[in-house]
Amino acid sequence: MLNEDLLRLIEQVRRRKAESRTVEVKAAHEGCPRRLYDTLSSFSNQDGGGVIIFGLDESRHFAPVGVYDLHDLQKQVTEQCNQMEPPVRAVFTAVEIEGLPVCAAEVPGVELAQRPCYYRGAGRVKGSFLRVGDADLPMTDYELYSFETYRGHLHDDKRVVERAAADMMDQDAINTYLLHTRVARPGFARVSDAQALELLNITRGGAYTLAAVMNFALFPQGYFPQLGITAVVVPGTQIGDIDASQARFTDNKRIEGTLAQMAEQAMGFCVRNMKTKTIIDRDTGQRRDEPEYPHAAVREAILNALIHRDYSFHTEGTPIQIDFFTDRLEIHSPGTLYGRMTVEKLGMSRPEPRNPALAVIAETLLHTENRYSGIPTMRREMAARGLPAPVFENRRDEFVVTFYNGTRVPDESRRYLRASSPDAFRKTHHEQPFEIATQPKPARTVPHEGATAPLDAADLLTFCKTPRTRSEIADFLGLKTQSYAMSRYIKPLYDAGRLAATLPLSSRSKKQKFYTIHS
Repeated sequence: MLNEDLLRLIEQVRRRKAESRTVEVKAAHEGCPRRLYDTLSSFSNQDGGGVIIFGLDESRHFAPVGVYDLHDLQKQVTEQCNQMEPPVRAVFTAVEIEGLPVCAAEVPGVELAQRPCYYRGAGRVKGSFLRVGDADLPMTDYELYSFETYRGHLHDDKRVVERAAADMMDQDAINTYLLHTRVARPGFARVSDAQALELLNITRGGAYTLAAVMNFALFPQGYFPQLGITAVVVPGTQIGDIDASQARFTDNKRIEGTLAQMAEQAMGFCVRNMKTKTIIDRDTGQRRDEPEYPHAAVREAILNALIHRDYSFHTEGTPIQIDFFTDRLEIHSPGTLYGRMTVEKLGMSRPEPRNPALAVIAETLLHTENRYSGIPTMRREMAARGLPAPVFENRRDEFVVTFYNGTRVPDESRRYLRASSPDAFRKTHHEQPFEIATQPKPARTVPHEGATAPLDAADLLTFCKTPRTRSEIADFLGLKTQSYAMSRYIKPLYDAGRLAATLPLSSRSKKQKFYTIHS
């Protein structure tokens, strides 16, 4: 890091009065912090690493306090870096701020195959951390397992399901699949049925695999009750909103069966609950109906969730979730993105398959391409309709695809549309294809506890571009209690990844502040 880069980073931290996912601040004017292991681990375990800045005091609004001794500080930090596995190789840069020495340690991200990086003194399970917002949190068992499976090239769709018996499998469907494979691949005509089943990962050692159960079992949920889909329609913009009759859901369905059956039922649920706009062509007088969301985009998102979700022991108790809101459709897939894939790379680089056996079977049974065209299809279909680009979120334990119907445009979609499709961007900002609200939006008024607040979340996000305390946010909202502001406004935006906290969310410190992280 150049001195100029460090000075700019320090200025940014002091202006925001907050740390971030890639920046940690330590005072260090009275000595070297004794426990840097958590931050060294979390920065090492994320792409791009992070920077620890020594010599700013968070308790004094990030004012410079200097470091006690530049030479000794670097020596002490290096010693802690060497106690990590694998060892961390920090790069130091020092500058002066207001006549005081300030030092930064750049912590590089560790190669994915070597993760997790952990503190040897605590061991791999207790010494591995991830950066979430501005906090270093212990890795969960699932997160540790994800690194193990990637490093060992293990695939849960190939694991054996001991209870799966031949008489509980659709043998006609299996034979049809074998016949199709033999026609498409002449080499299979020379192997026995038992050998073909092994080669296609339908069986391992004669026992049926999870891929076979999810595609050919008479009732897969008899073995895995939660490997299905839950689908709801919410009469509002967040879970918990109710309609005039106090109903929380206007439609609610549990979808079960094989992957092909679930894909068909899920698509039917989505089509049934989409609003439809009727358009009359001015030139021909012909009528056409336009659904709220492009069917092709929704189908790709559903198939991606079914085929690429995590099927490990850690997530087999979590179903895929489809949530219809008045302004958007969300599809939640258990498990994070696999391997080296990141949200930024989606649709632009070839991903490594988490479930290769499922993906191959899906080519025949679900008529998928398995050519990594799903994400581009979603983007293309939404842009063709002048709708906001789909938003992809890789959360800590799930991957979420969100389609917006045009009643509002999320920041992520606005940036993508502006860069990739200026015409679609202009169309999105000047046309409202669906009239969701039956009443005009009320003017901003002071909300009260127990009432549905008319304040738009965008107002609060704008206010929190500068880090704000609970008290400041409550005053801005016109609320009497901070607890209601926290539960009704702050926490939903925090859970959605729109707000971050300067301290762990559980902290009750008066110094706790919240700031917008998507602007």
